Parts: sequence; structure tokens; C-alpha cells
Amino acid sequence: MESIRMIIEKIKDGSIKEMWEEFKWMFSYGKRYKKEIVFYTILGVFSTIMSLISSVASKELINIVTGIQTNRAVEMAVLMVSMSLFSLFFSQAMSRITLKISIRIQNEIQADIFDQIIKVNWMDLSRYHSGDILNRFSSDIGMVANSAIGWVPNLIVNLFNFIATLGLILYYDPTMMLLALVNAPIMLFSSKILLSRMRDYNMKVKEMNSEMMSFESETFSNIDSIKSFNLVTLFSDKLKKFQERYKVVNLDYNLFSIKTNLVLSLIGMVIEFSFYGWAVYRLWTGAINYGEMTLFLQQSGRLSSAFSSVVGIIPSTISATISAIRIMKIIRLTKEEENIETIDYLEEISENGFSIEIRDVCFSYVENKKVLVSSSMSAYPGEIIALVGPSGEGKTTMIRMFLGLILPQDGEAVLKDYQGHEYQLGASTRHLFAYVPQGNTIFSGTIADNLRMVKEDATDEEIIQALESACAYSFVKNLDKGINSEIGARGKGLSEGQAQRIAIARAILRDAPILLLDEATSALDVETERRVLHNIILNHPHKTCIVTTHRPSVLNMCQRVYRVMDTHLTQLTEEESAKMAIDF
Repeated sequence: MESIRMIIEKIKDGSIKEMWEEFKWMFSYGKRYKKEIVFYTILGVFSTIMSLISSVASKELINIVTGIQTNRAVEMAVLMVSMSLFSLFFSQAMSRITLKISIRIQNEIQADIFDQIIKVNWMDLSRYHSGDILNRFSSDIGMVANSAIGWVPNLIVNLFNFIATLGLILYYDPTMMLLALVNAPIMLFSSKILLSRMRDYNMKVKEMNSEMMSFESETFSNIDSIKSFNLVTLFSDKLKKFQERYKVVNLDYNLFSIKTNLVLSLIGMVIEFSFYGWAVYRLWTGAINYGEMTLFLQQSGRLSSAFSSVVGIIPSTISATISAIRIMKIIRLTKEEENIETIDYLEEISENGFSIEIRDVCFSYVENKKVLVSSSMSAYPGEIIALVGPSGEGKTTMIRMFLGLILPQDGEAVLKDYQGHEYQLGASTRHLFAYVPQGNTIFSGTIADNLRMVKEDATDEEIIQALESACAYSFVKNLDKGINSEIGARGKGLSEGQAQRIAIARAILRDAPILLLDEATSALDVETERRVLHNIILNHPHKTCIVTTHRPSVLNMCQRVYRVMDTHLTQLTEEESAKMAIDF
């Protein structure tokens, strides 16, 4: 009745339906690997048969040693040695094969889910901390992959093991089989108790792991700021608080498991002692011999273990469904829409350049808090357009809209080709932009590696030319290995100005028709800054260049200046631009 009540409750609160949906999604991956699942199943069944044969052979040898049976000594000895040698080589070979299959499958599933995550709408994905996403990607995917491929073989093999062992015991003594089966209700009782609370505990532990990873990721990526503000003690204390919460969650679950296992183990011991006593009694009365008694005791433990494994699939599956729902929450977010035909066509005509038109755009990240209201602007090939305004007023929002990471909630944001055809800014137009964001965006590796990220087949000459346009080759050529010099993560080993120039060179190498510079020249001196912008326009006359800045050296080179302030985007007059440059 209690079990029926629990099922009714789960149906009412929807958790049974949720688990079924998670289960179906997880095992949709298993359908792709039917051959591997069959291979694992056959391998497990074969191993079970080998173990049973070995047990019977062991019984026969004991009978031989005790003098009960002597005519098959050589046969049993050869069988035991052969089985041992075969098991030795078979297990090693299979471990190698199964590892290869497991790695391949996990990599393929991980790559598939990675592609789905990376295509999620930026607004939706940005609500998750990068550390949380990383934890789901690294930990939860492994759990899902193992369950998707291993669940069916484990269930079949363990059921076969249980039934085959039960049949072997039944063959020699039906009473022994009945005593062995007493373990089944114990294991069912155990699964019933654990099932009701395991889902909650698993979710708490996984969420705590995500919080920990988010904290660690954020800490180590901002280590310079932490040290410079002398916040080492503060962050150490934060870590200890996270650890304390983690300890509480795990110790609570551990205490619950200990209490449950203690009671179940005591009951199990009573059953095992009863089984052992019956075997001794049967031996004493002469109903069985020493070999058969040993066989019974072995198979009793084997039967209990097999049944435990069958029942244990339930909590492990629950744990996997928790991982599944954490991944599903991300990959089922709205995906960006890409039109391949549009992408290919725009690529064909990209040498003619493109214009950007923003018309009466409204946008807000959260309801009732507008960032942009009725804002308009335009940028054309061969122009440098500036976006200025106080921090936090919407300049970065405009950059995101250009890149199609966000879409206007009202109005239009379009790309216009040389024939006047318009295309909504989004994932299908993003490849036409080269973007240099604020801050240091250099990756570990060589300078050439960093530039070839945007053009894999770029020659050394093309890389050098891009570096020259960005006024970066003057210092790169003096490094020990030139463009093949190694640099650390976030440009370690370079100054901020040098890192910026390499980032600009990377954007130039991409040779996209539209260049976005988000405070990308802030670490350069005025003369270098002007030369960089002059080189871009001189060498790429059809390029549309948009910069976010308020430095007078840049404003004086711009065809138009737009100010983002108080939720509005307005074009400044020449007098207003000149005054802003003077006031700076």
C-alpha cells in the first residue's frame, strides 16, 4: 500500500512523467549504438557462463581432493588451468576493447551535446554561469553516456546472472534456492527506501558541485584582481563556506545510507547464517558433500550480489536521469536560427561590403527596464562610425545586436547589401563580422595559432601582413620565434597594448566586411591608434568599421558619432562631437 501511495504521489506531482521523459531522452543516444550494446551484452553473458563453469569445476576439484571422486582429477586440473589462463587474457583484451568503445561513444555524445549547447540563444545561455555549464558538460554528460550505453547490457547480464545462478542452486538443492531467494525482499526494501530520497540528494550534490565549479572558475580567471585588492582572505573564506555546505549535504546523505545499510546488513547476516547452517546440516547428514557445500556458499553470495546489481540499476538510473535533466534544461533552450542559403549567398557578395541599419529599435534584458528605446543609426562601407556614452548605457548592447546575439523587441536591425536587399541581423549574418571585444582575448599557444583561429589556412605572409596592419609586427618580429613564439593564457607575457594589437590583427586577418572594435584601442597610444585605424581603411576600403570609444583621436576620424544615453541612440552634430573631444 505504501508503494502504491508513493507512485500516486509521484504521478500527482509529475515526477514520474519527468523521469520518463528524462529516461527516453537519455536512451535515445543508446539507439545509435545497438551493435556496441549487443557486444557488451554478449560479453557479459559469456563472462557469467565462464564463472559458473569455474564454480562447478571448483566443486569437482574439492571432491577430488577429499577423495570423494578421483577418476577425473587430470580433466578437472586441465579445465581449471585453461579457464584461468583464458580468463586472464580474455579480461585484459576485453578491457582494452571496451575502453576504446567507451571513449569513442562518450566523445561522440559529448560532441553532439556540445554542438547543441553552442547553438543555444545567447540570452538564454547567459543566464547560466560558465562554471555551472562546464560542470554539466564535463560531469553530467559522462553519467548520461555511461547509462545510455550500459543500462541495457547491465540489466540483461545481471538478470541472466541471477537466473543462471538460481538454476544452478535449484539443480543441486531446491531448499537452498528458497533460502537464497529470501534476499530478494530485503533488496527490494532497500531500493524502496533509497529511491524516495536519492533523487533529492543527487540533485543537491550536483547543484553544489556546479556552484563550487562556478566559484573556482570565476576566482582563478580573476586572480589578478583578487590579489591587487588584497581579497585572498575573503575568497578563502568563501571557499570554506562552500566546502562546509558541501560537507553537510554529503554527510546527511552518508548518515542516511549508514543507518539503512546497517539495518539491511544485519537482516542479511541472519539470512546468510541460516543459509550456512542449512548447508552444514545437509553436509552433516550426508545429503551433500564438501564440494557441493562450497558451491552453495559461493552461489549464495553470487545470487545476492546479482540481485543487488539488478536492484542497484534503479538508483544509478535515477542519478543518471538527474544528470539528463540538467543537460536537457540547457540544450532545450531556444536555438539560434541559421539559414545556410543566406550564409552562402552573403559570403559570395561580401567583397562589395555591407551597410547596417538600426531603425526605431527597442530592447530590454529584463521586463520594465529598457536599455534602448526608439533608437536608430546607420553605418556604410568605407566609414568609421563611433558609439559613445557612459558605461552601462547600452554600447555593449548595440555590439551584441550587430552580432545577432540579441534581437530587437521592437523595430528593425538589418544588414543591407550593395543592391539594397535587407537581411535581419542574427546568426545567419554573424560570419560577416570581425569582432575585437574589450579586455584581453588572447589564448594560450603561439601568436600564429591565435590568428589562424579565424582563418585556418592562412599563410605566414598573410599573418605578417595582418600584424603589420595592426602595428603589431614591429614587436612580434623581435620575439625569439617571431609569429611562432609561445604566449600564455590571456596574453601572458605581452603588455595590454601588445595583446590588443594581436587581437586587432586577428580580426583583420578574418577579412570580414564589418569590423567591430569595442574599446579595442584603449591601451594604445594616440599615434598607434590612428595608424591602426588608417591602415584598416586604407587596406580595406569596403570595410564598415564601428568602434565604441570616447577618445578624441578616434572621434576625429569618424564620419558619424552616435551617443547612447538615457535609453536613446542619437547622432551627434559636428559641434557636439568636437566639444566631446575637447572635454575629454
